[in-house]
Amino acid sequence: MARAGITTERLTRAGAELADEVGFDQVTVSELARRFDVKVASLYSHVKNSHDLKTRIALLALEELADRATAALAGRSGKDALAAFADTYRDYARQHPGRYAAAQFRLDPGTAAASAGVRQARMTRAILRGYDLAEPDQTHAVRMLGGVIHGYLSLELGGGFSHTAVDPQQSWDWIVDALDTLLRSRTDR
Repeated sequence: MARAGITTERLTRAGAELADEVGFDQVTVSELARRFDVKVASLYSHVKNSHDLKTRIALLALEELADRATAALAGRSGKDALAAFADTYRDYARQHPGRYAAAQFRLDPGTAAASAGVRQARMTRAILRGYDLAEPDQTHAVRMLGGVIHGYLSLELGGGFSHTAVDPQQSWDWIVDALDTLLRSRTDR
């Protein structure tokens, strides 16, 4: 019988908090059982295994990111929208590094298609409509934005910019400006 008060949602949220504390790779059903002071077996009525738990945390993170991005993008277009979108990801990654890592977790195709990742892809394409990019340039731009944003955040979260006197915020602003300039230049082709 499941212990009173433990639900799949509560386990998922606790797993997300654990990911932010110790890193997404360190999240296991065993560690959550220790946190809830229960036997591991009692959690298996809520999650199948650690992979299932990580999938649930990834879906939660994707949903949180999509909700934040939706709010940030309301009424914005062009460079304003691009900056708001990028800043949303950066803020989320800095506030919730484990959840941000979870958002990169590889999902099976059916789960991915039903996730908030689809909303994020639509938002990215909506931003790019402001740059009037046709295919295949739009797909290239979606991949470029994802690569640049994720790459920068991975380096920043890993301490890659802590060895220089230049403020990472200045670099971030410079990168967003450069992306805007590049995207605007592609519409002239």
